[in-house]
Amino acid sequence: MQNQITIIGGGLAGCEAAYQIAKRGIPVKLYEMKPVKFSPAHHNNNLAEIVCSNSFKSNLHTNACGLLKEELRILDSLLIKTADEVAVPAGQALAVDREKFAEAVTKKIGSLKNVEIARQEVGKAGDKSLEQLAKEGIVIVATGPLTSDALSSEIRELTGSEGLHFYDAAAPIIEKESIDMNIAFWGDRYAQERGKEEELEVWKERISQNKENNYINLPMNKEEYEAFWKELVNAEVVELHQFEKREIFEGCMPIEVMAKRGIDTLRFGPLKPVGFTDPRTGRRPYAVVQLRQDNTEGNLFNMVGFQTNLKYGEQKRVFSMIPGLQNAEFVKYGVMHRNTFINSPELLEPTYQLKNNRNIFFAGQITGVEGYVESIASGLVAGLNAVKLYQAMQEREEMKEKWVVFPKETMIGALSNYIATENKNFQPMNANFGILPELPEKIKDKKQKYGKLADRALKAIRFSFINL
Repeated sequence: MQNQITIIGGGLAGCEAAYQIAKRGIPVKLYEMKPVKFSPAHHNNNLAEIVCSNSFKSNLHTNACGLLKEELRILDSLLIKTADEVAVPAGQALAVDREKFAEAVTKKIGSLKNVEIARQEVGKAGDKSLEQLAKEGIVIVATGPLTSDALSSEIRELTGSEGLHFYDAAAPIIEKESIDMNIAFWGDRYAQERGKEEELEVWKERISQNKENNYINLPMNKEEYEAFWKELVNAEVVELHQFEKREIFEGCMPIEVMAKRGIDTLRFGPLKPVGFTDPRTGRRPYAVVQLRQDNTEGNLFNMVGFQTNLKYGEQKRVFSMIPGLQNAEFVKYGVMHRNTFINSPELLEPTYQLKNNRNIFFAGQITGVEGYVESIASGLVAGLNAVKLYQAMQEREEMKEKWVVFPKETMIGALSNYIATENKNFQPMNANFGILPELPEKIKDKKQKYGKLADRALKAIRFSFINL
C-alpha cells in the first residue's frame, strides 16, 4: 500500500502542493535537484526561488491576478501567505523580498513533519525515474519551465512526441469586445480566393450581418502600415539568455525581426492583403492583420503571426497603432523564451491529472499556466486532488464525486478549465478576466464589470470550498 505522495520540483507549485498535502496528514517526498544540479536560470539552494520579477502583480480584486490571490488566501495558500509576510512597498501590487521569500518557504516546508526533501535529480539519468515513481504511487510533476533534459525526455516518452514543447513563442491575445468592429471585419481569405460565387455571397451576407467567420481582419492603408512598421522595427526588445537564443530562433521568427528584412516583408507574409476587400472602401487594403479565435467561448483572439520579443509596454504601444486596436485590451502579451510545457488540453483533466495515468499529476508552468500566482494555484489544485486519490486508495474505494474541481466562474477554476479544454493553438496563459464566463448582464464600465466578476468568484469560493 502506498505510504506517501511524491512531488518532483521544489518551485512555487511543488511547494504549495506539498503544504496542501502535508497539512492533511499525508506524507510527502519532495524531490528538488538543487544544489546537485542547477537550471540555467537558478542560482541558490532554496526552494521557491524566484528568477524573474519580484512582483506577484496587483492586489486589487478588479485585477485578475489580484482576484486569484484573494481566492488563494481564502483557501489557505502557504505561498501567498508567505509572500504577504515578506512584502516590500509596491503600491497596489504585492512584491516580495525574493531572498527572504525563498528562505521563508524553505524553512516552512522543511519544518513540516510529514515532508521529506530529497536533493536529487529525477529522470532516467538520475537516481529515480518518473516511470519508477509513478509505479510506486501518486506523483506530482512540478518542474517548471526549465525542466531538466533527463526528465524532459521521460515526459516526452510519456506524453508522446508532440506532447512536449520546449519554448514559448506566443502571439498577443486580445479581448474581442475591445476591438473596434467599425474598422475590423470578419472574413476568411481562402474562401474568397477560391472564387466560388456562392461562397462569396455567403461571406458578404455574414459581413453585412456582422456574423463570425474564421478571422477578424484589421485593414491598413499605406500611411498606417508604414507608420506601424517604423515603430515596430525601432521598438525595444527583451534580451534573451544565451541558452534561449539557440532554441527559439531556430523554431520561429519574431515579427520585429521579420520586419527588419524590409519594409514590405510583412505585406508578403503574415500581413498580406491578398483575397480581401475592405468593406469601408470597396478596395483591397494595403496590409491586413488577422486575429484568430483563441478560446471556445469566442471572446479571446490572438494576433496571427505576431510572435514577438518586444517588451510588454512596447507591444501595447506599437500594436495599438493597428487600426481597430486603438483601445485593445491585451489579456496576454507575446512572449519568446525557454518554457517547457505539455499539451495540456490533450493530456490533462481539470484536476491537473494525466488522462492516461491517473497516478500522475502535473502542476506549475509546465501545464501551461503562466505566472507566479497561477503556478501556486495549479499546485494547490493538484495537491488537493492528489489527497483525494490517496485517500481513496487507502480506503480501497472507487473515485466518484470526490474530485476537487473549482467552478469556471472562479479564477482558479477558469485556469483549470483553460488548460483542459480542447484548443488547437494551445499556448500558456495567465490569469485574466477574458477566461471567465460572461456575466448575464452587459456592463460597459470595465472596472464595474471586473468587480462583479470578482464578487461572483469569491462568493463561489467561500460558499463551496472554504472548508476543504
